[in-house]
Formats: sequence, C-alpha cells, structure tokens
Amino acid sequence: MAMMLRCLNRDQLSKYNNDGLVSHTSEEQRKVEESIERCYETIESIAQNDNQVPLLFRDKHNRYLIRGLSQPLHQSFECLDSSRPWLTYWITHSLAILDNNAELELNAPKVVTFLLNCKNKEGGYGGGPQQISHLATTYAAVNALVTFCDENALQSINRNEIKTFILSMKQNDGSFRMHSGGEIDIRGAYCAISVTKLLGIEDENMFDNTVEWLLSCQTYEGGFGAAPGHEAHGGYTFCAVAALILLKSLDKCDIKSLLKWVTNKQHKYEGGFAGRTNKLVDGCYSFWEAAVLPIVHIYLTQQNPSIVPTNKWLFNQNALQEYLLCCCQERSGGLIDKPGKNRDYYHTCYTLSGLSIAQNTLSSQRPQHGAKSTWKSCSQYFRPSNS
Repeated sequence: MAMMLRCLNRDQLSKYNNDGLVSHTSEEQRKVEESIERCYETIESIAQNDNQVPLLFRDKHNRYLIRGLSQPLHQSFECLDSSRPWLTYWITHSLAILDNNAELELNAPKVVTFLLNCKNKEGGYGGGPQQISHLATTYAAVNALVTFCDENALQSINRNEIKTFILSMKQNDGSFRMHSGGEIDIRGAYCAISVTKLLGIEDENMFDNTVEWLLSCQTYEGGFGAAPGHEAHGGYTFCAVAALILLKSLDKCDIKSLLKWVTNKQHKYEGGFAGRTNKLVDGCYSFWEAAVLPIVHIYLTQQNPSIVPTNKWLFNQNALQEYLLCCCQERSGGLIDKPGKNRDYYHTCYTLSGLSIAQNTLSSQRPQHGAKSTWKSCSQYFRPSNS
C-alpha cells in the first residue's frame, strides 16, 4: 500500500497569501512553494509502486561525509578557511547521527591531530592553524572531540586553558565577546556556557549577569535576537533557550510568547521551518527551531507532567519529516537548504539533526550503548535516521 503524504493540492488555503501586493519576498515564496509541490508530486508518483518512500539516503550521505574527512575539499571551500573546526564538527556529528561509529573511530586520530594544531597557548581553538581563538570554533572543536568518545581525543582538550580563554571573553554586563576585540552576541554566551558545562569547568560567579543579558535579547515577538534590540531569529533563539536551560533559568523568559513565535515559524504548506518572520523555509532551521521545542517541552513536563503529551512534540513532526526527506536530500548524497540549493556539510549536519528530532519523542525508547537501535519514528511511514 502506498504511503499517504499530505495532499498539497487540497491544502491551497495554507499557501502564502500576498493580499494582492506582489513583492520580491512574495515572489520568492511562490517559487519555493512551487518547487516543493513538484518534489511532493514526484515522491507521490513513486510511492504508488514503492511503499518504502520517502527514504533517507543513508549510504549516499555517509559517502559524502566520509569524503569530507578523507579527501581534500574543493577550492570553493576556501571561504570556510576560518571555520575548519566547524567542518570537522558538522561531519563528525552527522556521522554520529547515522551511527557510523566505524568511520568515527577510523578518522579520530587525524581529526585530533588537526584540532591540536588549531589550539592556541592563550586557550581556545582558532578557525584553523595559527588563527586567533574564537568561542564559536572552540565550541565546534570541543564538540567534535567529544563526539569521538575516544580517550586520546578527550585528553587533547586542555580544560584549564579553555577556561582562561572563556573568562577573558566575559563582559561586565554578562555577555561574551566571540574573540579578542570581536563582536558581542548571543552565540558567545551560548558557546561559553555550553563548553563550560560540557567540560565541567564552571566557577560559581562565572556567569554573573549572563541570565539578565540573555533575557534582554527576547523580543516583542517572543523569539530572541542576536543582541538587545535585534530581530528575533531561529538560530539565536536556540542559543538563548539552550543557554537559559543550562543555567536553570528558562522560567525567567516569556515562555508563552516564545512558544507562539517558534511554532509559527513552521510553514504549514511546506512543512519546514523559517528562521525569521516572513522568510523562506530552510532545512537547517529544522534543528535551530525544532530543537527549541523539546527543550521547552521537557522543562514544562518537569514542572507539571500532565501539561504536555510525551508522545509528540509541539510541532507537526510528520510534516517536517516530509519536507526534509522529500525536498532536502541531494540524490548523490548530502542535504540542502531547499530545492534548487547546493548541498553542504552545514545543512547536512543540521538537517539530519532536525530529522532526528522529528523522528523521536519524549517517550522514545533509547537503546543501550552498543545495542541495535530501537528508536522508532513518530510515524509508521518514515524510517528513523539511525535505523
């Protein structure tokens, strides 16, 4: 029996309505809706004869990711020369989601060696060898090393030096600079808090005033901007919410307004999430925004177990899976922003992360370490990303 995708032809009312005022924004939205509709029509025609679609192209994605670790990148990647720890994180995290532990183990030694060359004597990791330390690339490097679950990888992290670097980025108002003399935004606070908690190097007064600064970034819409007075944005909202929950202060923000903003970023017609109001859907926001909802969901469950369900998140998980599996997979491997865009490791990482969120719930049964995965999709139609 063929699977039943949402029938877009019967859901015309959920398309974007420009109220008769044509603009560049409305035209771009129309083009995206048309491209997504074509993707769904293709999948629906295949599904008439193959009840296994849509399917995650696991083998192709694995091959794409492995090439990124084992072969020189194309010259077009030179624009990411200052983001090389991020490339290692995006690839290793994606391989971990796909349960490709064999490749992680195989590549751990050379990644550890490379990241050691990105370390600086003042603490922290730069975007590449001989580049200045940066909170974002420090976050990426530490998370990549932790992903390996390898003793040598963990021992390569100098916790005291990283702590010194993080403290040097702290500002009196509780915010953090991204690097010496660099910009101040909510990413800095999140990266500092996350790395500190992960490595167990927090001091009692390390984050004085940080909660207050984070709260000042919440906008009238409900989401969080990069800094006080900035527009609400999906990526910055995740950073704020994750930072607040780590500091045990999520209750201090306007949760009702936050939930309203985040849930309304999922477009009903496309199924994906947009990063800001009146923007287009993008596969990466299936993590940046969909990840906010489980964090808040778990917090609310802890406050009152009966207030929210445990078998689903507060967004349309099936619709998001459809968008990611039908519209965001490159046939030769890798994942993309939306139809017509090129694949890259950033979107592969965060699109797979969003798919994993959409395929699991609070009541999902986690497997024992080393055991065959028993995670199940929230829908009978989709195979989990890690099965």
